Amino acid sequence: MRVIAGEFKGRRLLSPEDERVRPTTDKVKEAIFSMLAFDLPGAAVCDLFAGTGSLGLEALSRGARHCYFCDSSRDSLKLIKENIRACGAEEGATVLACDFRAALGRLPSKVDIFLLDPPYGEGLLEEALSGISELGLLSEEGIIVCEHGKREELPEITGELRRIKEKKYGKIAVSIYGQS
Repeated sequence: MRVIAGEFKGRRLLSPEDERVRPTTDKVKEAIFSMLAFDLPGAAVCDLFAGTGSLGLEALSRGARHCYFCDSSRDSLKLIKENIRACGAEEGATVLACDFRAALGRLPSKVDIFLLDPPYGEGLLEEALSGISELGLLSEEGIIVCEHGKREELPEITGELRRIKEKKYGKIAVSIYGQS
């Protein structure tokens, strides 16, 4: 696993030795960040189910101002911190060691881009989308990127959020949400 483009391009990232964390494939990561190209410079980003920190580090590499990396797994938190250090991205990173529900309550301000890649099929995306909407955490022009299994059906509308795009890549789908 590596950073694809930007300031940290080519940096190798540590990944778990087992299959508990499913890193985003380079193909899907490139598709996501192609969609975000014009939104990233200067953005505040939240990698809510960070795992290895790969998505958040890609965002920082491509010009995001700051990224909040959130995870509750000790193993994942260790990987995230090591990967941030390997990229020299400490200044633009905040690691929140808690589950996503608590992390949403700890964000100090609105976020421009949420990156959501939780374990598939557990209903976590719907809960995270509801939490973001209820707490009013998405900036006015902000977007939420949800990576999920292509058979997972996400709602068209959740609170103040509306799905504005969905793309499929093999067994994986990416849904984009914005303010209604």
